[in-house]
Amino acid sequence: KKTGTEHQWLERHLKDPFVKATKRQHYRCRSAFKLLEIDDKLHILRPGLSVLDCGAAPGAWSQVAVERVNALGTDPAVPTGFVLGVDLLRISPLEGAIFLSETDVADPSTLRTIQSLLPVEKVDVILSDMAPNATGIKELDHQKLINLCLGLLNLSQSILKPKGTILCKFWDGHEARLLQNRLKERFQDVRTIKPQASRKDSAESYYLARLYKGR
Repeated sequence: KKTGTEHQWLERHLKDPFVKATKRQHYRCRSAFKLLEIDDKLHILRPGLSVLDCGAAPGAWSQVAVERVNALGTDPAVPTGFVLGVDLLRISPLEGAIFLSETDVADPSTLRTIQSLLPVEKVDVILSDMAPNATGIKELDHQKLINLCLGLLNLSQSILKPKGTILCKFWDGHEARLLQNRLKERFQDVRTIKPQASRKDSAESYYLARLYKGR
């Protein structure tokens, strides 16, 4: 028997226009619309770009990336891009993307594997919709996610091209400013985004950091 909270969640889920659109447009989950909205406004994905999608499961962001960078070469008039997704969870195969399932992006050996799979050793865009397993303790979960993002920022030193882009999810909390400041040290343009597809009661937002200064 479902609890009252579970009934409320299910009711909201079924009424959610993004959930309906997910089924209609065959995306793997509603988070696809967060990336679509951000990219429609700010054009971070373009044909020919190489993309690393961290926390890729179930693969909705990679679906968007494959379309937007022309990874399948569907449009012969524009360059063909590349999409590589990584997640601790299993990811079902997706045409136009390469997935490293059950793989920790923070493991040093993963960097070597990623670089061996890339057309060139560095990527144009790092996407991260990663989130830690939630404990339910708001500050602890916030801290864990900030640490994941800081780890990604360290990874960018080895794998992101100069003038490259990072888009990473974070949860509101006192450490968010620390992450923002670190991004500002390494990128010329850093802004905070809350897509409409993020539920209003969610603590999540995204940092978009562009024009990586390089090492």
